[in-house]
Amino acid sequence: MNDNKVERVRQNVMMLKQQFLQGGTGVFDQVLGDREIAAVAAVLVEPHRERIYPPLDTLRLFVGQVLSADRACQDVVSRRLSERTAQGQSANALNTGAYCDARKRLPIELPVTLGILAGERLEAMMPPAWRWHGRCVKLFDGTTITMPDTPSNQQTYPQSREQKPGLGFPIARIGALIGLSSGSILGYQVAACKGKGTGEQSLLANLLYQLNESDILLADALLATWWIIHGAMNRGADVVMAQHGVRITDFTRGQRLGKNDHLVQWPRPPKPKAMSAEEYADYPEFITMREVKINGRILVTTLLDPAFASAQSLGALYKMRWNIEVDFRTIKATLEMDMLRCKSQPMVDKEIAVYILAYNLVRWAMAKAALLADVLPRMLSFAGAKRLLGTFADQLRRTSGDQIRNLITTVTACMATLRLPHRPDRIEPRAKKRRPKNLPLLTLPRQVARDLIYAQRSLNRVP
Repeated sequence: MNDNKVERVRQNVMMLKQQFLQGGTGVFDQVLGDREIAAVAAVLVEPHRERIYPPLDTLRLFVGQVLSADRACQDVVSRRLSERTAQGQSANALNTGAYCDARKRLPIELPVTLGILAGERLEAMMPPAWRWHGRCVKLFDGTTITMPDTPSNQQTYPQSREQKPGLGFPIARIGALIGLSSGSILGYQVAACKGKGTGEQSLLANLLYQLNESDILLADALLATWWIIHGAMNRGADVVMAQHGVRITDFTRGQRLGKNDHLVQWPRPPKPKAMSAEEYADYPEFITMREVKINGRILVTTLLDPAFASAQSLGALYKMRWNIEVDFRTIKATLEMDMLRCKSQPMVDKEIAVYILAYNLVRWAMAKAALLADVLPRMLSFAGAKRLLGTFADQLRRTSGDQIRNLITTVTACMATLRLPHRPDRIEPRAKKRRPKNLPLLTLPRQVARDLIYAQRSLNRVP
């Protein structure tokens, strides 16, 4: 890679960093350090022409696109025109074809690697006071998203069987590990919503390698299986989950620790068909589990010492599992990832990766503001932080020297004031107040419905 190209890579990374308040030598000021810049440069070693949309420019514009209110490619092309005009470069056309082609050429490994790396690094840098008993807690859950109804998307992420062809939308399931302290995404898996290996248990099993020693996995009852718990223990991690509905809890058995609190041995389940006898024999015959009833719910955990984790503290910790539901709502509603826009499966996967990169970069800025305000990152408004970063995006990218440091300080201080109200035990009905328009449901493919309208007009036309 020649010196000019290396310098362009550094400049583009710097613009991306500055847009998310990264600059200086503070605790949360180096989301992308020199090693990451070198890794990005290594990805771009393969020869490529100097286009209007080189890879890192394309990634930066793609991140800005998913964070924008418009999210249209036309908006990105217009912003690119304003950038090039301000820099004294030749004007680019307002046709979106070149930008869309550049997104197709962008290697998916780039946003995936940078997004997960940013999330892992942020969670690892959380101060001990922001953790649970000084330990890292990782939440897991799954959610679904939809995408345009195209043959490519339908082939990989088919629509529900209950929907007729041409009337539904492809749907994908996403399982994600999210840090409790930082709110950042530490790993994720994408799968269809039907077929073998597409359930939440399978997605979590594929993410267990993301657990580190002394981590605590916090999940709901669906994930409280012998195999998942053993997999987490094999990584040196502990689990806190609600008891699975099919498992019977009898507090008259086992080693009593207190009222409705005991240790029991969970026997190894029967051998799965896909597992060899040799592999099955390597698993222990029993694992020791603690079962405790608190707040009307039975929890199961590998935190066996009540002196370290009392029943009350376990109940309080499990209530924090709801944060991942809020995080998914943030990703799907605030970032509007609920309905993707790309029309082919490779671009859908790339769009998801860019959304996660953008989400984690906003979380970095929020952690920096939280440290300044001496509050927990989750006490700040994600929607407010996203809105503030979008307002200052152009100035943050284009400013340099002392001015950028002053600007970052100002935006960080403003973000630190965006505190959420304290609303313990808040509940809301799962219902909509605003009524939709009274239109009939589409019961035929759209093109067929159009043809019927045209045919009806022809019949009603006066000769």
